[in-house]
Amino acid sequence: MPQLDTSTWFTTVLSTTITLFILMQLKISLHNFPQTPSVKSIKLMKTNNPWELKWTKIYSPLSLPLQ
Repeated sequence: MPQLDTSTWFTTVLSTTITLFILMQLKISLHNFPQTPSVKSIKLMKTNNPWELKWTKIYSPLSLPLQ
């Protein structure tokens, strides 16, 4: 049974890694990014909730007087 020759693996892996790196750099460099992103002003809408119009108090059962 012949042995597997691994002497070229380092060269193959290194060249593949370099090639992928170069391809990714080219892909990213050709992508058009916005030069100056614009700031969006977000206005918070004030909603009228029924519980904000009147005063309410929540009683805890432990704070109620004993009966």
